[in-house]
Amino acid sequence: MITVSQTITLTKSNKGRNRLQAGDAVIPVRPRGSIPRISRLMALAIKYQRMLDRGEVSGVTELARLCHVTQPRMSQILNLNLLSPSVQEKLLFLPEPISGKPTIHERALRFACTVIDWESQSRILAKILC
Repeated sequence: MITVSQTITLTKSNKGRNRLQAGDAVIPVRPRGSIPRISRLMALAIKYQRMLDRGEVSGVTELARLCHVTQPRMSQILNLNLLSPSVQEKLLFLPEPISGKPTIHERALRFACTVIDWESQSRILAKILC
C-alpha cells in the first residue's frame, strides 16, 4: 500500500466557490450536478424490492406508509424493476444534466414496464432518450 501525505487548504473565493489549495497550486472545485431523478427512482425501486424480498416490510402498503407515498405511487416505483437489466443499468448511470429539464421521466417509462420483451424495452428507451 502507498500512502501519500500532503497538506490541503480549502478556501472560499470572492464568488463563494470552494478552492482547494495544495502547496503553490490552486485547484478549483467543480460543483457537482444533481443525479437525474429517474436514476434515483431506479435505485430506490431496487432497494425497495430487496426489502420486500427479505421480509423487512410486510407488503407494498407498509412500504408506501414508511416512505410517505401512496400505495399506487409505490407500485409505480416498484414497476421499474420489470425493466430489463440493460435498461435498468442505463437508467442508473445516466449522465448528470448540465442544465435544463431532465431528459427522461418515470411517466414515459410506464409503458415500457408493461412490455415483456426486453429488446422492445431497449428500443422504447432509445426513442425516449432521442
